[in-house]
Amino acid sequence: MQSDNYLNVLNPEQCQAVMHEGSPLLILAGAGSGKTRVITTKIAWLIEQGTDPRSILAVTFTKKAANEMRERACRLNEQAQFAQIRTFHSFGSWFLRIYAEYAGLAPNFTIYDDDDMLTLLSKTSPELTHNQCAHYVRLISRAKDYCLLPESENLSQIDEDLCFADYYQKYEERLRETGNVDFGDLISLPIKVLKENPEIQAQVHHRFRVIMIDEYQDSNVAQFELLKILAGAETYVCVVGDDDQSIYSFRGAEVQNILTFQENFKGAELIKLERNYRSVASVLKIADEVVKNNKDRLGKTLIAERSGGKKPVAVFLSNQDDETAFCAEIIKAAYAKGCPYSDWAVLYRTNAQSLSLETEFINKKIPYKVVGSLKFYDREEIKDVIAYLSLVLNPRDEVSFSRVVNKPLRSIGNSSQQKIIEFARSTYGTIEILPENRVVLKGSILEACSDNALSLPAKAKKGLQSFLEIMNALISELKNNESDEAAVSKEIYDIAQAAVEEQLLSNVPFEKEKTLASFIEKVISTSGLGDFHSTKDEIAGTQRLNNMQELANSAVLYPKTKAGLALFFDHIELDRAVTQAEDSSDAVTLITLHNTKGLEFPRVIITGIEKGIFPREDKKGSELEEERRLFYVGITRTRDELYLTTTSSRRLYGRVEWMSPSPFLAEINRNSIDVLGRKPARFYFADEKQQKNSSKYISTSEKTEHDLLYEHWKPGTKIYHDDFGYGLVCKAFYIKSDFAIFAAFESGIKKQFIPEHCKSTLMRIKN
Repeated sequence: MQSDNYLNVLNPEQCQAVMHEGSPLLILAGAGSGKTRVITTKIAWLIEQGTDPRSILAVTFTKKAANEMRERACRLNEQAQFAQIRTFHSFGSWFLRIYAEYAGLAPNFTIYDDDDMLTLLSKTSPELTHNQCAHYVRLISRAKDYCLLPESENLSQIDEDLCFADYYQKYEERLRETGNVDFGDLISLPIKVLKENPEIQAQVHHRFRVIMIDEYQDSNVAQFELLKILAGAETYVCVVGDDDQSIYSFRGAEVQNILTFQENFKGAELIKLERNYRSVASVLKIADEVVKNNKDRLGKTLIAERSGGKKPVAVFLSNQDDETAFCAEIIKAAYAKGCPYSDWAVLYRTNAQSLSLETEFINKKIPYKVVGSLKFYDREEIKDVIAYLSLVLNPRDEVSFSRVVNKPLRSIGNSSQQKIIEFARSTYGTIEILPENRVVLKGSILEACSDNALSLPAKAKKGLQSFLEIMNALISELKNNESDEAAVSKEIYDIAQAAVEEQLLSNVPFEKEKTLASFIEKVISTSGLGDFHSTKDEIAGTQRLNNMQELANSAVLYPKTKAGLALFFDHIELDRAVTQAEDSSDAVTLITLHNTKGLEFPRVIITGIEKGIFPREDKKGSELEEERRLFYVGITRTRDELYLTTTSSRRLYGRVEWMSPSPFLAEINRNSIDVLGRKPARFYFADEKQQKNSSKYISTSEKTEHDLLYEHWKPGTKIYHDDFGYGLVCKAFYIKSDFAIFAAFESGIKKQFIPEHCKSTLMRIKN
C-alpha cells in the first residue's frame, strides 16, 4: 500500500508524528486519539522510506498489543513482518538466548514465575515461613524493577529490612546455579550484558537503528535503563504514551519516565495528539476538569471530534443497595428501548465491589460477564470460606471437608482424606427413623476424625487434630438454643428471616458482633485462610483478602446463629446456581477501572465514587495523583453516556460506614454535569465551592427553611453521635454565620452542636 493512501486518513498531528525523523520523539497521545494507528503507520512509513525492517525494534507491554501492532503494520506494509515487534520481556528473552554465555546462562534456560521464585527462596532460606518467603519474593521483584542488586547502596529504598539484602543475595546465587532466570532478569540481565560488553553494545546499536516504545507511561526504571543502553548515537528513538493514563505504579511503572523524557533524550521533540475520536465533548469536558488538578503532567486538553452529547450524570444514593438497583434499572430501561446489554460497562475500584452488582443483576435477570477476574463465587478464596461455613452448618459435608481439611497445608494428603471419608461412611454413616417417618442422619465426618480407631500417619494425625480444634471452636461459637443443635427448625428459620427483613427496612447501624459478618471474619482468621491467601495477594498483586472481606460484608444483615447461616446459604446458593447457568454474548461488562485501560463502551457507569474507596484514605501526593489518573481513565472509556454513582452509606468491614462523595467528584463543575438524587448539604461541585467562598454568610434574619443545611438537619431528623448515641434534632438555627442544631438523646442528654465542626463524630440517619 502506498503511503499516500494511509497518510490521507491521518489528521495533521498524526501525520506530523508519522513523518517525523531525526531527533528523539515523544508522542503524547491522549485517550482515544488513535495512537495505535500512528505507531503502526509509522513502522510502515519508515520501511517505505528505505529503513530496513530488520533494524526496527517496536516494544509494548502485552502479547495482545504486540500481536495487534504487528498485524496492523503488516496490513499497511507486508515487509513489517521482518521487524522486531515484541513485548519487553519477549525481547529480553530473545536477547539472552543469543548472548546467553555472557549472562552466565545456557541458551535453553527456563523462566521462573512467582511460585517458582517462592519455592527457590524457601530452599535457600528454609528458616523462613511461607508468608515471609512471599514477602521477600515481592521485594526481590520490586528491586529488579529498579535495577537494584543485593549489594546496591539504594536497596534500602525498597525496604529497610536489614535481612533483605542477605536473602536477596542467597536467592540470586541459587538462581544463577540453576541456570534459569526470573521475569526481572529478562530486563536486568540484558542491561548487565550490554554494560559489561562494549562489542555487544555496538552490535545491538548497529542492528537496531529505530526503537519505538508503546505505552511508555507504563515503563519501569529497569525498562527505561534498557532503552537508554539499547539506543546508540545514531538510533532514532520514538516513544508513545499518555502521562494522564499512568496507573500501574503497583506493578513498578514510573510516570517520571515519560515526564522527563525530553530531559533524558536531549533534543527530543514533543508532538501532542489531542483530537479524541471516542467520546462526546460533554464527557471530555469533565475528564479535563478532573485531571488538570494533577501537578505532575505535561499538559494537554482533549478536543472532541464528536461535538455535544448528553451531559454526564452524578447520582447521589442512600446506600449500595440503592446503587446496584439504580444500575439495574437504568440498564433494563435502556434495553426495553432497544439498547443491547453489551453497550453497558459498570466500573469499580476493586474486584470485591462486584458481588452486590452480580447479586442484583442475577435477581433482575440481566446477563453479565466479569472481565479480568472470575465471577465472585467462582474465586478460589470465596469457595474456601464457603466450604468452612458449609462444614460448620453440616459436618457431614464430604465435598467441603475435602476442599479445606488440607488448606492451609496440614500434611493430610489425598490418600489420608479418602481413608477418613471411608471410615466415616462405614462407622458413622447411619440413619435413624423417628416417629412420623422422620429420617435423621446420625454422625458426621468430624466425629469420625476424632475417633481413636481411625488409623493415619503421624503427620496426618497431627494435622487432623489441628483442623478439628479449628472446626470445634467455630461450631461452638455458632450453637443455637435448640435441643438438637444439628437442626435448624422452621420456626427459628422464620425468626431469622423476619430479623433480616427488619434490618433491610432499617437504616440504624448494625451491631457487628451480633451479625454473621463477624463470624465469617473469624472463620477467615481462625482457619488460616486469611494468612494463606494474603501470601498470594503479595505475590500476584491480587485482592483475595478484600474479596473474603466482601463476602463477610454481604452477611452483615444475617444474625450470628445457625439459622442465620442457613438463611445466608439460601441467598448465596441461589446466586451461585444462576451465575453458573447464565451466559450470554449480549451481556453487561463488570470490570475494575484498572482493567478498562485500552477498552471503550457506548455507556459507562462508574460506581463507588466515595472518599475512602476512590480514592482510599491513605492516598497522598503522587499516589493520590495516580488515583485521579485512574478516574480519568474510567471517564474516557465511554463514547456516549456516563453515570457516576456515590452513596451516603456502604457496608464495609462487616459494618455500615457513613460515606462522603469523592473529592474527585468535587473537582467537576456543576454546569458540566446533571444531578440525580439529593446532593449532601456539605458537598459542593468545583464552581459551587468557588461561589460559596466568594459569597457572604447568611444573616440571622434570613429564613432557614429554604437552606440546604436546614433541610439536612431539620427538627425531627434522627442522628447518631459517637459519645451520646441515638437522638433527635429539636431545633435548627444559625448563630451568626454558623449553622447549629439542638438535639435530645435517648439517654436524656441534651446538647447543642455545629455540624460543620463535628463531621467525624456526628451523623444523620435517614428517616
